[in-house]
Amino acid sequence: MFMFEKPLGMVDTLPNLYEVKKKTRRAMTNEIEAWGFEFIETPTLEYYETVGVQSAILDQQLFKLLDQQGHTLVLRPDVTAPIARVAASKLFNNLYPQRLAYSANVFRAQQNEGGRPAEFEQVGVELIGDGTTSADAEAIALMISVLKKAGLKNFKIAIGHIGYANALFKEVLGNQERADVLRRFLYEKNYVGYREHVKGLPLSSIDKERLFTLLKLRGGIEKVDEAKELVTSQEARSSLEEVSQLWNALEAYQVTDYLKLDLNIVSHMSYYTGVLFEVYADNVGFIIGNGGRYDHLFEKFNRAAPATGFGLHLDRLIEALNETEEAKLQCVIYSQERRAEAISFATELREDGKRVVMQDITGIKDVDAYTKKFEEVSYFIGSRKEEL
Repeated sequence: MFMFEKPLGMVDTLPNLYEVKKKTRRAMTNEIEAWGFEFIETPTLEYYETVGVQSAILDQQLFKLLDQQGHTLVLRPDVTAPIARVAASKLFNNLYPQRLAYSANVFRAQQNEGGRPAEFEQVGVELIGDGTTSADAEAIALMISVLKKAGLKNFKIAIGHIGYANALFKEVLGNQERADVLRRFLYEKNYVGYREHVKGLPLSSIDKERLFTLLKLRGGIEKVDEAKELVTSQEARSSLEEVSQLWNALEAYQVTDYLKLDLNIVSHMSYYTGVLFEVYADNVGFIIGNGGRYDHLFEKFNRAAPATGFGLHLDRLIEALNETEEAKLQCVIYSQERRAEAISFATELREDGKRVVMQDITGIKDVDAYTKKFEEVSYFIGSRKEEL
């Protein structure tokens, strides 16, 4: 029954897509390294009680299993929490900031396919120990540079601040449960549902209008002034000041053409505490990456430290690139009496950086059909060599 089936949400990567992923990943990681970030790897399996709980991924999305000692383990649901574990223990020496990077698969169980894979690769960075908006700007500028190096041209980074929406909801609603309902609508991008829900709330027309106006706070940095008119709390105004400082820093990187302000961005990741950002690209229905500031996660590992970072979804990025890549292979076809000569020739090509397949001619049913996929074919058959 399951001979050709895969578990829900899992995918196969065939050769052409593998080549594209390898090429794209290399371009991304090279750029990240050029900015001074160091790559690390964390285990595929982590303890549920530490990384599983602190990852902020919904419990029903965790792949759980038991080890031989009866401890509950999880397949790595995100990379930020495992890196926080490592940085707070093996790398902790008070010599912050630290710039760490990763390229790793993460696992999130799905109830149905719905375009969301249960296993996917993320490439990203964590800038740990710097609480300034300069660090947020560096993360965003690096992400833009990585996307450009990967070949992406048409994309936008939406920037918001989790503190602004939270403060507005607190002022208007005064109730965490009510705020969570509206926050869920925003996270799901269900703006129709958001408006209908607000209409039914027992609020004054002025307060309802404040909540409606939140949805309009998208555009350039000038939207900050409009946002200030909706709030009175210091928390909200501090959030807007951070956004303004961030925008000024990004102007120095000359990347504001890729930016837009979006003050109704929220996240399902509970550890985010400040600036948030999301990446949108043409031809892709989902965000291809996101990030933000998470200043309290390290407290969970008894090492308080501010941090910011981003993660890019490699498969969605490749979908946005809409490229195919075929391996450039050469083939050496030989008869058994000339095997040694063919091996020597193939070895020389490989030393020159070529990718070479060696094939005994007696193992091929149709030589013409077999050789069509190769760029070059060399023959060592009988008593002479022939190149086509």
